[in-house]
Amino acid sequence: MSEERSAVSPALARPAEEYLGHLAVERGLAPNTLAAYRRDLDAYLVHLAARGVLEPDGVTRADIEAFIMARTAAGYAESSTNRALSAVKGFHRFMQREQISTTSPTAAVRVLRTEDRLPDCLSVDAVGRLLDQPFPDTPAGARDRMMLEVLYGCGLRASELVGLDLDDLALADEFLRVRGKGSKERLVPIVGQAKACLGDYLASARPSLAAHGRGGASPAVVLNCRGGRISRQTVHAVCERAGRAVGIDGLHPHTLRHSFATHMLSGGADLRTIQEILGHADIATTQVYTHLDRTQVREVYLSSHPRAR
Repeated sequence: MSEERSAVSPALARPAEEYLGHLAVERGLAPNTLAAYRRDLDAYLVHLAARGVLEPDGVTRADIEAFIMARTAAGYAESSTNRALSAVKGFHRFMQREQISTTSPTAAVRVLRTEDRLPDCLSVDAVGRLLDQPFPDTPAGARDRMMLEVLYGCGLRASELVGLDLDDLALADEFLRVRGKGSKERLVPIVGQAKACLGDYLASARPSLAAHGRGGASPAVVLNCRGGRISRQTVHAVCERAGRAVGIDGLHPHTLRHSFATHMLSGGADLRTIQEILGHADIATTQVYTHLDRTQVREVYLSSHPRAR
């Protein structure tokens, strides 16, 4: 890939770096999203180089459609290809706005149609089995139980849980200050078992974990066994291990977030409230849970109504 990358024209590579800088500074894109856009643009520029395209105004609609077809042939998911196309469209709009190019070759290129895919969701009983299972009577065990309770009880992303600092906690007021995508802050309620588990962890388990730290105390809420901030990979591993213990294979932190939203909707919460808690910028992102709830309603109807079978 390095040899292919070296063939990319500087006339395209420089604007690509400027565009990524724009996304990071002015748009405030999350690091993971920015890294994905960088990979997509790198692949796009290599594709253009292979087709002999060296100048911004030399890109045609056919070049872009060929890029999409190549990704599809390589087996990329439609969602991944659409994200790459979004990066490409944004790149060309940026070059036109900055007067680096005079053409708009992406204007007529349409995203791929994707099937509506409902997010994975646990039943209320499955969540009960997961959270009520015995955890090791150790600081790490108390931490792991707390993480699962907070992920489900507050609907957090794994990255948001990892990013929590002690200054973000307002347990007396039953709120957490959470930094979501694009470093946008929101207040999330924390009550019930999630609040109780977090309080217990802070009182006993966290000080034990912090004692293993070196080079000063970490401000992080969730610590690893070396007293530093826990990683997202560890959160994923804890979820998978805890799920496997109660017969739930491949449990992902996001499944707990989806379950939180679905159970809130089923319990009578309105979409705007769920949108606010989850930190969705667009209500359309939250509306997927209405489809999930309708699916569950249909299943209950089919199993309960005497003339449905």
